[in-house]
Amino acid sequence: MPRLLVPSRRPLLLTRRSALLGAAALTTSACDSARPREGFLGAMERVNQRLQGALFAEDRLAPELPPEEATPPGDFPQYFVSESMPLVPQGWALKVGGLVERPGMLSLEDLQRLPRTEYRIRHHCVEGWSAVASWHGVRVSDVARYVGADPRAGYVELRSFDSGYWSSWDRPSAFHAQTILAYGMNGQPLSPAHGAPLRLYSAVKLGYKMVKYLTEVNFLPEPTGGYWEERGYEWYAGV
Repeated sequence: MPRLLVPSRRPLLLTRRSALLGAAALTTSACDSARPREGFLGAMERVNQRLQGALFAEDRLAPELPPEEATPPGDFPQYFVSESMPLVPQGWALKVGGLVERPGMLSLEDLQRLPRTEYRIRHHCVEGWSAVASWHGVRVSDVARYVGADPRAGYVELRSFDSGYWSSWDRPSAFHAQTILAYGMNGQPLSPAHGAPLRLYSAVKLGYKMVKYLTEVNFLPEPTGGYWEERGYEWYAGV
């Protein structure tokens, strides 16, 4: 798996998809990349998914780290190039739907009125690097409670205005106490380089599952895959 080298005190400027393309090619080279969920590797992933789900504990929290362990803001990798930065849609609001009692649109102010959660933990990327930052926002479980998510909705789908990027999560991971819709980082409003105005952030999954530039959250009875998952990356992707 290729590893990104993060220069000291300098931001890493890459497009999210081009940075991982080589890794995706390696991941799928032993199977049909057009059908990554079929055959032997597909069967093995389903076994792996069941195993990771069985080992997952909703009450186990990632350790909170002290401020002195935080990665300097300029060193935390940023996946973008300025000319292709996704533009926030005019009148942006988060669409919430699926199996919920109260579907609708939530503005950033609506989300900020819900209970705020903040933590400082280590981020793990599939490429091999890690970094530490403080994140604040609202728990997915609190949003689910606010809109009346149906218990039959065993999965949560998250979609981005970044050229159709999306991912889907199992409900226990999405409802973990450290899985949030983040609107701030290191005590400041979320920057465009890190997914403003709203992104998913969690202690329990690898980085490619944390959808940036959120535009839609759906509570569903079945998983819907994901951008990288459809290209051979592991769907569960637990840490």
